[in-house]
Formats: sequence, C-alpha cells, structure tokens
Amino acid sequence: MRLDHTPIIAILRGITPDEVLAVSRALFDSGIRGIEVPLNSPDALESVRRVSGSFGEACLCGAGTVLEPAQVDAVHAAGGKLIVSPNTNTSVIQRAVALGLEVLPGFLTPTEAFAALSAGARHLKLFPASTCGPEHMKALRAVLPRETKIFAVGGVGPQTLATWRAAGVDGIGVGSDLYRPGSSAQDVAERAVQMVAAFSAPAR
Repeated sequence: MRLDHTPIIAILRGITPDEVLAVSRALFDSGIRGIEVPLNSPDALESVRRVSGSFGEACLCGAGTVLEPAQVDAVHAAGGKLIVSPNTNTSVIQRAVALGLEVLPGFLTPTEAFAALSAGARHLKLFPASTCGPEHMKALRAVLPRETKIFAVGGVGPQTLATWRAAGVDGIGVGSDLYRPGSSAQDVAERAVQMVAAFSAPAR
C-alpha cells in the first residue's frame, strides 16, 4: 500500500492502543487505507505496532508529528510504513527514504516544497491548508511536478473538499472530522463513509 493509492489519511490524534484497532477497522471497512498516529498521542508507537501487525500491507499505517530521525527509526521498528511531519526537515526525509518508508513532509511555500523534493520526498503535505486557501494551492500546482501528490491537511472537510480538489489537491489528511478522543468506532465509521463519498464527488 502506497500513498499513490491512499488519497485519504486518517489522523488519529489522541487515540490509545486499546482503541486503535476498532477505530482502524472502522476506517478500513469504510474505504480509508491510510492511518496516521501522531507521536504526541498516548503510547503512539504501540498503536502503530498494533495496526501494522493487524493490517500488514493492506493498510498504510505510520506516525505523524515526526520531528527527528531517531523518531523515524522508532516508527520503523514498530512496523510503521508512513512518516508524516508538520515541517520540512531534510534529515527526517532522508532517513525515511533510506529506510524505504513513505514520507509526507509538511510545507507551505514553494521553497519548502522544492527543498523536500530535493531531499528525496515524492509527495508533500500542504499544512496548514486552511490558512492559505485553494488559490494558494493553484499557484503551487503550476510549478510543482505533476507526479508529486499534494495532500491538504488542516481545515479540509467534506464541505470544502470539492473546491480543494479542483485547485489541484490529490489527497487529504483528516483529523477531528473523522476521529477525536472519545469517538466510538461507529461514529468514526459514519464520518468515514461521508468523507469517502465527498472525496469521490466531482471536483468543482
């Protein structure tokens, strides 16, 4: 499972290991194949270990808020295959690439985007997307390589998704619109179905 085939990444910030399998199964059964457990969640590496061990290659699971190469090593040791960061840290990107992991570094400007690509990233995370808007995305899409997938993260939900896709976004990362601490697996499943449907709707 690669980012090329995983246009929606569920961000499970605050989830615990005891919750993670039920929530991940709800996401998977609803059509979402990307799962990110931010490292500032309780015992995040154990959650990554459980999801990776349960779903294997059928799901792209890893960690978010990855800020240094040592954390990349820890996620890899836990079986994670995805490294997501809020910034463009070339040492994190290079370490993830060296280990054969998918890496999605955060960027906001063309300078950061091209620095990330030069460090080995194939795809990028526009973050925080809500502070710049779809017009910013259109300008970025005009200069970034077409094969580079852009994931919009931060404030992108079902109501605005079609507009973002029309601006050139290839995928999204979704946090509280899918999961927030205390959400049941059933709640997550219902939101995930809506999100998948919204992503599948024609861009406008």
